Formats: sequence, C-alpha cells, structure tokens
Amino acid sequence: MSLTFDDLLARARRLAQRGPRALLGIAGSPGAGKTNLAEHLARELNGTGEPWVAQVPMDGFHLADVELDRLGRRDRKGAPDTFDAGGYAALLRRLRAETGEVVYAPGFERVLEQPVAGAIPVPPTARLVVTEGNYLLLEAGSWARVRPCLDEVWFCEIDEDERIRRLVARHEEFGKKHEAAVAWVLGTDQRNADLVATTRDRADLVVPASAVPAPYGAENPDRGHRAAG
Repeated sequence: MSLTFDDLLARARRLAQRGPRALLGIAGSPGAGKTNLAEHLARELNGTGEPWVAQVPMDGFHLADVELDRLGRRDRKGAPDTFDAGGYAALLRRLRAETGEVVYAPGFERVLEQPVAGAIPVPPTARLVVTEGNYLLLEAGSWARVRPCLDEVWFCEIDEDERIRRLVARHEEFGKKHEAAVAWVLGTDQRNADLVATTRDRADLVVPASAVPAPYGAENPDRGHRAAG
C-alpha cells in the first residue's frame, strides 16, 4: 500500500504526542519539495484552531552574501559550508529546551536571497516544530549536531527530471535568466543534490512525491506564495 499525505499527517500527530514538544525534520535534495511538504503539514495540522505546529526552515541559517564574499564562497551558495550549521543546531536544542517562552528563528527571503533574523516566532503552544533543509542528515562537521536534535527525519524523494525542472523554474522566478538558471542547477545545485542523496538511508521515512499535495497557489493563486524546497 502506497504512502499517502493522510498517513504523513497521522504520523506527525503521533510524533507530537511523545512529549511537550517534538521536532520533525524534512530533508531532501534542492527542489525535492521539502518546503511544500512542511507547509502542508503545518497548515493542515493547525487547521482553524490555536496553532500548535511551527515551521522553521534551515535556510534561515544561510550566511549573508557579504560573508560569503569575504570567504570566497559566493559562487557556490547553498553548499554545506555556506550555512551556519552550528547556529542551526543550537536553535534546535533551544527549541527543545525552552518550551515556556517564545523562541525566535530566522527566516529566508527568496527575493533578496538573504536570511532575515527574528522572522519566525515559535510560541509555547507549539507542540510540533517542522524544520526542513538539505543537510539534516549530513554527518560532516557541525552538521553532525543536527540529527540528534530531531525526533524523526523524513526524506523527500522525487523524479530527477522533475526536480531539475522545478529548480530551473524557481531560479527563473526569482530573477535568473534561463541559461543562468540551468547552469546553476546543473552545477552548484547538482553537486549539493548528489551529496544529499548519499544521506537518504539515514532517514526514518522516505516520502515519495505522490504523497505530497500540490503547492499552495498551484491551483488557486490566492492561497499563498509558491512553495520551495
């Protein structure tokens, strides 16, 4: 029997019952649909009542372009060493421990391609935090501190041609010309995707694309922004 989105909702609910707060990670290669899945889980689980699920992206820990320029890494933005992995792990530990007060997490502005400090409030009512990113299962350097902070990690899997098509479209949407978008996707993004693919077997669950609904806004433009991931 194939996995469905309802199965994922039920599993996330069970995870949230384990303690005062659970942390669920969603990993996968660039363009695999991580953010879309996280957004659907948060919206569907929260429903119309008091929100009890928070969404915190790993992308908030991108190093700013000015620092990437200083380090000489701007041309491969999105690689593991272009993030503050230690800071991300520290936030996850704080989200686990500090359940009695609001914890602020950074967001990521895709139009500017920059992190935004203090953009996401995680309230004490959040019993489940869903966090998504490429490198949640990576065991190199400070990334090794991330997995022990998470109760479960799910891995989004998608047809490779579709993943590439989505990535090219995303880069074009946020300002790249077609040729530049294709070059980036087949270069920097592909190197990162190949690395992420090696972490698949460490996941607690592999989520096929068929189990993830279409992005909000795909059928009704008034339902929100285009999801990434």
